[in-house]
Amino acid sequence: MTTAVEELEAGSRLIYLDHAATTPVRHEVLDAMLPYFSQAFGNPSSLYAIAGESRNAIDEARARVASVLNCRTSEVVFTGGGTEADNMAIKGVASTFDEPADIIISDVEHHAVIHAAEQLEHDGHHVISVPVDQYGIVDPADVASYLGDRDAVVSIMYANNEVGAINDISEISRLVKQHGSQQGTTVVMHTDAVQASGKLTLDVKTLGVDFLSLSAHKIHGPKGVGVLYARRGVKIDPLIAGGGQERQRRSGTENVPGIVGMGVALVLAENERLEFCEHTRGLRDRFLAAVTERVSGVVINNHPQHSLPHIAHISIPGLEGEPMLLGLDFKGICASSGSACSSASIEPSHVLLAMGMSHELAQGSLRFSFGKDSTQDDVEYSVNALADVVDQLRGMPSMSARVSAV
Repeated sequence: MTTAVEELEAGSRLIYLDHAATTPVRHEVLDAMLPYFSQAFGNPSSLYAIAGESRNAIDEARARVASVLNCRTSEVVFTGGGTEADNMAIKGVASTFDEPADIIISDVEHHAVIHAAEQLEHDGHHVISVPVDQYGIVDPADVASYLGDRDAVVSIMYANNEVGAINDISEISRLVKQHGSQQGTTVVMHTDAVQASGKLTLDVKTLGVDFLSLSAHKIHGPKGVGVLYARRGVKIDPLIAGGGQERQRRSGTENVPGIVGMGVALVLAENERLEFCEHTRGLRDRFLAAVTERVSGVVINNHPQHSLPHIAHISIPGLEGEPMLLGLDFKGICASSGSACSSASIEPSHVLLAMGMSHELAQGSLRFSFGKDSTQDDVEYSVNALADVVDQLRGMPSMSARVSAV
């Protein structure tokens, strides 16, 4: 009988430690979705019975999402994912302003927010990016200090997708709303909560936000579906014109199976949130302690308290993320790097650079993100595998040495 480690070394199993990137669809979610692919396949906008089944399924999913967000069902907009939800909130609000507005984001936002803001800048809006501390956290007072006498859209992520840093969205919302009241301007607050679902409260009344973005595939739901919470009374123009679905806010025939899956996945994630946090925090802390012991010089980039429980982010001086990931992949471990690769170069993560990290150290960064099914054996094997990969890479001659020896 072979051990788990022997099976992994033989390439027969995977240790998946990239849950911040995506997650497998849960069987409960898939079971709920399946009828709407083939049996109850009707278009929700039609009038006959099977169309009514689809329409009712969407209504039920909307109610499920609203129950988690503590909002009205009419404030739940289904989208094609978190990226669309981010774009819809930022661009949709900015387009309602009569004059150019301030678009305030942080230096560590997801590219869905950064690039949306850049497009608005081309249209004449004024984009302001707020700095972060060494852990990637935004100071609420800094956000408020950048507000002026113009209308504004503020978009600050709830939790960072790379290092797991958690922002105080409630306090940011309070301060920016206070500023708007004092100045007599419209200040709309949006948060990208894609990484926060299933880990932090999503109660929009507690958070004080006008808009909040979610994505199903981060919480064991299907890819290609998301949610935008849009507070009633806040003006927003649709990004997609057409048949006027989603109360005229997002046209296009609804992705019924995806929407059903989103609703089930979000409720399951919320119901299991405390258990998930306790489980993954234990794994993460054990992983970081063991890595610190086994790998010399390792730098831990997580905030000691204000960090998502399932993300472990480290940097290893003198090495690059890509060869480490390839070495881990060879050993059956799926993780991710802090670097974005292109055909010409490897650029360090904008998040890590914004945190004040050097280019060299940022290029040697790795993210391990644990899930509900991750185990202590996964941690032990992964730490040992990482230590082996690091030792092998550190034992290799540098590129310059190999070139000069030829």
